[in-house]
Amino acid sequence: MATYHAEALWERSASPADFLKNRYSRRHLLRFDGGAELPGSSSPHVVPAPWSDTAAVDPEEAFVASLSSCHMLWFLAIAAGQGFCVDRYRDAAEGVMARDAQGRIAMTRVTLRPEVHFGADAPQPTPEQLHAMHHRAHEECFIANSVKTEVRCEPVVPR
Repeated sequence: MATYHAEALWERSASPADFLKNRYSRRHLLRFDGGAELPGSSSPHVVPAPWSDTAAVDPEEAFVASLSSCHMLWFLAIAAGQGFCVDRYRDAAEGVMARDAQGRIAMTRVTLRPEVHFGADAPQPTPEQLHAMHHRAHEECFIANSVKTEVRCEPVVPR
């Protein structure tokens, strides 16, 4: 159907000795196929500052944001299709890292908390309709459907 690309770029700025002692910056650059660039880093919960950058996006935050964004985009399309005009959508999403059933640290739960405001002069959904739209958005969300996806690693060996 489609292929998406993202690039993560990191370069060593620490001395070789510091690198080998695990004292190096985890800050990196995330590039996306549309041209957007974001500063990335490890989570300060995983690697403490100064080796992580608290102002950068960490993989765990990106994972939560991806789920939140996908759900929102589906919800907006569903609401529009049902004749409900959305004025504002805000989601204070939260992800929890914990040990999974195999004892590995993983993102074990993501909770979306979408707050949707509809046009004052437009039809308002009932609570049942609102919940049904969110349920459908969750069912349609590509990212939520992908959480169980296979992740492959195919290293490129320098020549």
